Amino acid sequence: MRREYLRAMTLVFASVAIGVVGWSGHALLLPVALGFPVLWSIARTRLVVAFVSAGYFLAASRGLPQGVAAFYSSDIWPGLLLWLCASLGFVAVHTVLWTRNSGVRPFRYLVAAGLMAIPPFGITGWAHPVTAAGVVFPGWGWWGLAFMTAGLAGLVTRTWPAVATALTGLWLWSAAIWTEPTLPEGWRGVDLQMGASLGRDAGLQRQRDLRATFQNAASDGASYVVLPESTLGFWTPTVERLWGGALLASAATVIAGAALLDATGYDNVLVAIDSRGGRIVYRERMPVPGAMWQPWRSLFEQSGGARADFFANPVVPIGANRAAPLICYEQLIVWPILHSMLHDPDFVVAVGNGWWTGGTSIVAIQRAAARASAKLFAKPLVIAFNT
Repeated sequence: MRREYLRAMTLVFASVAIGVVGWSGHALLLPVALGFPVLWSIARTRLVVAFVSAGYFLAASRGLPQGVAAFYSSDIWPGLLLWLCASLGFVAVHTVLWTRNSGVRPFRYLVAAGLMAIPPFGITGWAHPVTAAGVVFPGWGWWGLAFMTAGLAGLVTRTWPAVATALTGLWLWSAAIWTEPTLPEGWRGVDLQMGASLGRDAGLQRQRDLRATFQNAASDGASYVVLPESTLGFWTPTVERLWGGALLASAATVIAGAALLDATGYDNVLVAIDSRGGRIVYRERMPVPGAMWQPWRSLFEQSGGARADFFANPVVPIGANRAAPLICYEQLIVWPILHSMLHDPDFVVAVGNGWWTGGTSIVAIQRAAARASAKLFAKPLVIAFNT
C-alpha cells in the first residue's frame, strides 16, 4: 500500500510539473504537455487519474484565481471557485473515460481529447496537449494535426517510450530551426499599455491619443494597423464619425476591438475603419465563460452578458485578404482556430485585453498558443494586446 501511495503521489506531482512547464508561456515548451497522456495511461486507479488530471489542469491554469480577483477587484475566493469549477469538465471527462484495458485505452483517450476540443466541454478546454502540434510539426497543417493525434494515441499505449522518443526528436529538431510566424505584408499589430482604462475611458482625449497611435504606426507604410480588444470601447455612431473623419486623408485601415451593445446584451467585435467609414468585421465566437458569456441569464429572463456566436464568421474578408480572427479567450481553446483553418484563411489576427492578468502567465500563454497555431498551418500572424 505504501508503494502504491508513493507511486500515486509521484504521478500527481509530475502532472503539476508538466502543467507548470508546458503552459509557462514559452511556445517551444508546449510539447512538455504531451507528458500528461502518458501519466493518464500509467495511472492504476480511477481516483489517481482524477488527481493527475486535476493537478495538470489546475497547474496549467494557475493564473486564473489572481486574474479573476484583479478583474472584479475582489479577494481571491471568487477566482478560486471559478478555477475549481472550470477544472470539473476536464477532470470528469478524463476520469470517466480512463480504463485499465490497454487495448481500448487509445480510443478512450482520443474520445477524451476530442470532447475537450469542441463544445460543450471544449468551452473550457484549456491546456489541450494537441496545441503542441504547431511546435512539433510546424508547417505540416492538417497532416501535422493528424500525426499529433496519432502521437497522442501512441502515448497511452505500452509502446509510449518509443512514441515519446520520436516526438521528442521532432520537437528538438523543430526548436533548433524555429522561427517566429511572419507578419502579413502591409500589416502591423500594436501593443498598448493602458491597463484597465482601455475601453472604459470614453473621453475625447483618449480617442485622440488612440488615433495618434494608429497614425504613428501607419506612418511607416503599414496599410492595416491592428489595435487590441476593447480599444474603441462601445461602438457607436459618434465613435465611428470621430474615427472616420480622422481617416479621410489616410490610405490605411485600422482594425480595433469594440463592444456593440443592445437591449439584450452585447457582442465583442472587431471593427475595420477606413476613409469610407467603419464596419463590424468579426463577432467573437467564444467570449470568456462566466465573466462575459453568461447563458444562464436567459433562464431567469435577465438581459446582459456577451453573446457567443460559436461557429459564425470563421474567416472575414479584409481588403483583398481573408483573415482568421481570434479574440482573447479564443486563443486558449482548440476549436476556434481549427474552425477557421477549415476555410483556409490567408493569415491569423490575434488580439486581447489582458490588463487583468498582471503577475500571471496568461497573456504569454495566449501568445504562445496563437504562435503555435499559426506555425502549424504556416500562416502569418498579427498580434495586438493591451496590458
